[in-house]
Amino acid sequence: MLYKRMPIEKESPEETGYDNILYNLAESSVTDLKFDELNLSLGNLKLEYIAHRGHSGLRKLIAAEANLEEEHVLLTNGAAGALFIINSSLLTSEDHLIVVKPNYATNIEVPVTIGCAISYINLQFENGWRTDIQRVEAAIRPNTKLISITTPHNPTGMLMTNDELNKLIALVEKRNIWLLVDETYRDACFKTPYPIMASKSKKIISVSSLSKAFGLPGLRIGWLIIQNQQLLESFLGAKEMIYISNSALDEQVAYQFYLQKEKFATAINTSAMQNFNLLCSWLKKETRLEAVLPEGGVVCFPRFTESTKINTEKFYSLLMQKYKTMVGPGHWFDMPDAYMRIGFGWTDSATFQTGLENISKAINESAS
Repeated sequence: MLYKRMPIEKESPEETGYDNILYNLAESSVTDLKFDELNLSLGNLKLEYIAHRGHSGLRKLIAAEANLEEEHVLLTNGAAGALFIINSSLLTSEDHLIVVKPNYATNIEVPVTIGCAISYINLQFENGWRTDIQRVEAAIRPNTKLISITTPHNPTGMLMTNDELNKLIALVEKRNIWLLVDETYRDACFKTPYPIMASKSKKIISVSSLSKAFGLPGLRIGWLIIQNQQLLESFLGAKEMIYISNSALDEQVAYQFYLQKEKFATAINTSAMQNFNLLCSWLKKETRLEAVLPEGGVVCFPRFTESTKINTEKFYSLLMQKYKTMVGPGHWFDMPDAYMRIGFGWTDSATFQTGLENISKAINESAS
């Protein structure tokens, strides 16, 4: 496999340098937690090789939320690690993938690197970013191995309905295709109105992490959930070849956090919802942008209206260089730069409001 860096990673806030960004609206996660906020007890932790499937207690907690068993959960190095393991284990150059687009880059670039055939289900702003199940079905080929979706969706915040998901489940079960559901945002800000997807079918693989919804991206703890033990063994084999196991320290911290996560979730999501309300108010006034308001997660994907004539290169340059404000430009998701991802979960409300105002100022100075 020949790897190349993805724009979303090369241009990310952490690579740009957090000190260079005063108003960070590019983040797709909630506020990062600090170590001393977590009430941890680590003095007796032994820094040894740990179980390759991951911390037993943490896996039990995750499985219980899906009404499944510990044996159905594999801990990974973040959700990105899970996505890499799944795609590289299931897909070869002889296989066919169906994936929604736009999407988090890893969900697309790993299959591209593998060299499999790919059919994109292009989500449309005009259709409310909804997933057309009929188009998914029409894209199936004899060698279709995997259908990959994200709900709640990144970067749009679209949330698939129960009806849409049930139709998709019926489809993959009928055609014997695996369904990968990236559920990283299910616990962020809004309430996801359906159970963890892996609990609904033996053909589904669910992926999530502690990064986006709980403010712990530095732990690099994610997981995949699947009922099929043969395939989980294959995923475990891939994990062992890549990095054997996660860090003993990371998994112990994650376990202790998970025991008390609801205490943090309330404050985290209250803050995100305050920023969401600010975003809604600003979008009503900022008529040069139009948006489908998100129903899940902590991101929105507005675009410049057709009547707004703007030099996007100048806009993004001014926004960053003059106003020290960062958003996620459309090209991070292989979309035109008329689109931008705005994250509303990471900053405090005052910073977020100023960041939104800076976007308007940069539009003023970039309009032709």
